[in-house]
Amino acid sequence: MKKKMKKSLKRENRNEIDYMHQIEGRNPVREALKSGRPIEKIFISKGELSGSIGEIIKLAKKEKLVVQYMDRSKLDEMSISHSHQGVIAIASAHEYVEVEDILNLARQKGEDPFVILLDEITDPHNLGSILRTADASGAHGVIIPKRRSVGLTPIVAKSSAGAIEYVPVAKVTNMVQTIEYLKEEGLWIAAAEMEGEEYYYQKNLKGPIGIVIGSEGKGIGRLVKQKSDFLLKIPMLGKVSSLNAAIAGAILMYEVRRQRNLMG
Repeated sequence: MKKKMKKSLKRENRNEIDYMHQIEGRNPVREALKSGRPIEKIFISKGELSGSIGEIIKLAKKEKLVVQYMDRSKLDEMSISHSHQGVIAIASAHEYVEVEDILNLARQKGEDPFVILLDEITDPHNLGSILRTADASGAHGVIIPKRRSVGLTPIVAKSSAGAIEYVPVAKVTNMVQTIEYLKEEGLWIAAAEMEGEEYYYQKNLKGPIGIVIGSEGKGIGRLVKQKSDFLLKIPMLGKVSSLNAAIAGAILMYEVRRQRNLMG
């Protein structure tokens, strides 16, 4: 079992080498952080806490970035340059936008805002698939939280089949406050929830709408659920109690599209 786990970790690291935009070395990582370049994650060798590494850690904490400490041998495996100096940063595969940009896009098109909010989706393949469906169903943008969520990594970009280039994504510090802002802007917030009050096809989803999708394991957070205007359930007739987040999202996104009478 341990051997299999080690092989799996190596494959994961290899994917990062193949597909992720890596920044290696103390000065390059530090300057990337200072310049405001979007960073998804920072890997630091265990025990490397002083000098410029300490400054990098402070900058990362200030930006609320994920910092993962690992054995130097693991960093050696990940390294492309072979001179990582104990630190490797993973840059975003695409620029983020502001929530206001997503709403402005809808206004420019003369359409009611159609926004997807993702509550702690951590699987990059799920996020990539959701971006692909958001593009296909005409959503104006996707909103993700800064913490406990996968960002726009190149694995997400690959899984999106190019949709990352067309679907604006905003990263927010507080999802609950963002929902409050969207409601002030006239959006109704509908959350996918197994114990929902109504089936998704029974609810009027026309007009300005935000669809909330939770993680496959935890679902939607308590506060996010409380702030949602209504909770929608999807019929489940089999033995499995929940759907993959990307599948649940696709069902709700296309229900919005169906009700807007813009199919085909």
